[in-house]
Amino acid sequence: MSEIDFGRLLTAMITPFDLEGNVDYGKAEQLALHLVETGTDTIVVCGTTGESPTLSWDEEYKLFSVLQQTIAGKAKIMAGTGSNSTSEAISATQKAAHLGLDGTLQVTPYYNKPPQEGLYQHFRAIAEAAPELPMLLYNVPSRTGCKLEPETVAKLAEIPSIIGIKEATGDLDQASQIRALTPADFAIYSGDDSLTLPLMAVGAKGVVSVASHLVGKQLQAMMESFAVGKVNEALQIHLQLFPLFKALFLTSNPIPLKIALRLMGLDTGVVRSPLVMGNADLEAKLKSVLKEIGILT
Repeated sequence: MSEIDFGRLLTAMITPFDLEGNVDYGKAEQLALHLVETGTDTIVVCGTTGESPTLSWDEEYKLFSVLQQTIAGKAKIMAGTGSNSTSEAISATQKAAHLGLDGTLQVTPYYNKPPQEGLYQHFRAIAEAAPELPMLLYNVPSRTGCKLEPETVAKLAEIPSIIGIKEATGDLDQASQIRALTPADFAIYSGDDSLTLPLMAVGAKGVVSVASHLVGKQLQAMMESFAVGKVNEALQIHLQLFPLFKALFLTSNPIPLKIALRLMGLDTGVVRSPLVMGNADLEAKLKSVLKEIGILT
């Protein structure tokens, strides 16, 4: 449907908070500019890495607006406006469309555990309510308790504004089936940094990344190397970064990432309850990995 190219590297941006737990919009602007300067093509704002479950809609809309102005002309903005309430997701998505954002990320409804027909009707209703806004589906059953099956994805891919999927099942067979059942221009993005390269081998376009906060240029180099047939070069980058990919999920995301950013000189504050900041042991492990891969001296 869309002429918009979201690129290979989408960053699921964290939301900076001050020590009192308020959104720090100034630091959000600084972080967004850092991401653009280090290779991010599209910033996903208020996804689950951005702690969207504990953000109010007012905070989310302000983030959309502030960051849109900050990176206009430099990168695309994709709004995380998904919900387990179809009507709520429609309302949030329509407001994102009204702001003139570039796309929307829609997570599968969590807790409700709808059947495949319910999932299809949910995403179709959102797409039809804001047809001008390209939609990326988000399939992450480990977090939501429900899974989009490949056949349902293929059916949704027939809707013009649904342009791709963030595939975070961790299942290469699932990705292969989606690739076989959908048109070539339907974009598959890895939802796990560690599976970006394997998924590109079965037809993925790129990644919605967490690690790109720290190693965006390296991830772009890995994907570019693979795309031009330099597979061994891509593999070497993957293997170099693999310890970081795993370390960033030693506990619940984005706790390790916020610690790592602080170690790198980009303090983005605390996490919101019910998450808690990590302890000294976690910080020591992250520091060790950052030194091991050569991005912290």
